[in-house]
Formats: sequence, structure tokens, C-alpha cells
Amino acid sequence: MENIFTDEYFMKKALQEAEMAFDRDEIPVGAVVVVNNQVVARSHNLTELLNDVTAHAEMQAITSAANFLGGKYLKDCTLYVTLEPCQMCAGALYWSQISKIVFGASDVKRGYRTLGAQLHPKTEVKFGVLEKECSELMKHFFLKKR
Repeated sequence: MENIFTDEYFMKKALQEAEMAFDRDEIPVGAVVVVNNQVVARSHNLTELLNDVTAHAEMQAITSAANFLGGKYLKDCTLYVTLEPCQMCAGALYWSQISKIVFGASDVKRGYRTLGAQLHPKTEVKFGVLEKECSELMKHFFLKKR
């Protein structure tokens, strides 16, 4: 029997969140946190709505997942996010001790890898999952803004 719960499957869930952000005129980044093939948190950027520069999709998802799980550590969890986390989000992910991060599009200007931020040494990272779809949504958003 084929496993439908692939990285692509969950990245599509994160893309749905990013589309909600797009519809709210937020930078279209979406995130979901998964444990044992179950989505336990989902979010998208809310910086405009909340007037809060820290209200990134990842930050919202970390808080929601921790509340759901009843603890501050996200061991055995995977974060799926449509854009490479920034330095701030990478720091929060470090402290959450998340087991795995999967992201779609790279952020060559503000991504944690460019800025030299560290993740927890035990965190596994995979990138480029549905990269084209994630990148296209971002490009479409910023073209609309110009």
C-alpha cells in the first residue's frame, strides 16, 4: 500500500495556508507542523493583521503546536513551510528542538542559511519540496504589489 503522507502531501497543506495569506494581502508564507502523519498546527503570515513583525507563519505554527502538544519542545515533529525560515524563525526553531524542517522555496536575501543562523544540531533539513509552486506564489504576490 502506497504511503500518501509524503513531504509533497504536507507541503501542499502549507501551500494552502500560504494562499490564505495571499488572499489576506499578507506575504504568502504558510506552515504546518506534523507529528505521526497528523497536522497538529497550521498557520500563515499574520504580520499585517496583527501589526506584529514577529507574526511569521513559523512562529504562529510553533506556538500552536506547543499548545496542542502541551509542551515547549517539538521533538518528533516536522515543520513544513513554503519559504526558507528567516533568522528569527530559525532561532525559535532551534529552541523548540524540532526534529525536521522541510521548506519549499529558498530565500537568498533573508533566509537563515544566508544570514548564518543555526538550527539545533539534531534538526534534519530538507529543501526544494514543491519549490516551483512556492516560488511562483511569492513572485505573483510581489508582482501584484508593484
